[in-house]
Amino acid sequence: MAPEPDRLVRAQAAEWGAALALLPIAATLGYYVLPVSLQEQTLAQFAPQIFAYLAAWLWAAQNQTIAPRLGLHIAGLRAGTCWGLLTGLLLGGLNTFIILAAYPSLGYDITFLKQTPHGQLPVIVMVPWFICVIAFLVELNFRGFLLGRLVSLESPLWKSKLAHRLSPLALMGSALTFAFDPFMVHTFQHLHWIALWDGLIWGAIWLRTQNLYITIIAHAVEVSVMYSAVRVVIG
Repeated sequence: MAPEPDRLVRAQAAEWGAALALLPIAATLGYYVLPVSLQEQTLAQFAPQIFAYLAAWLWAAQNQTIAPRLGLHIAGLRAGTCWGLLTGLLLGGLNTFIILAAYPSLGYDITFLKQTPHGQLPVIVMVPWFICVIAFLVELNFRGFLLGRLVSLESPLWKSKLAHRLSPLALMGSALTFAFDPFMVHTFQHLHWIALWDGLIWGAIWLRTQNLYITIIAHAVEVSVMYSAVRVVIG
């Protein structure tokens, strides 16, 4: 799973516009200082993601070797598929238990999931097509672009090789931005906290392997497992 020792160094060399990753973070923070009436607006909820994809497009337009910088190495597809399936199944099983057993036992209602946009779409649309598209776009955004650029910004701060590899500020920053994405919070309410440890796990995997295929496939498999189980239980 480990990347070549100098792959990350090569991918980050002469990078333009890493600071663009701060734009969606600022937009996410800005959302939470808006009046509640504005937070209810769909455009406001999607604004951080719109800024994220705009920032990613500007960054990609000004840099070379975009795929390696994101972690999309063709050579990593096979390993990414295997590790992604395993990770997705493990996290899918764990989070399904949390949603269907742990949260209800604490008095939380989960029947609202039937009223979410995801819950109202036909199963044949969601699994696997819509889920796979979402997984690809979300991982491209939060792990490939956001986490990768934050790592580039953070790396000059540390002299320790261990700190370089762990990139704790980038990992936590990307995971929190993912978990507190306004649309995520508005749609999944108290369940959005699950996205925090998902973001930390997927982010740690990306940092360790520089293989975005793992997190894309893990994301798609995990959500497919959770979605299918929830649909069976609550309809």
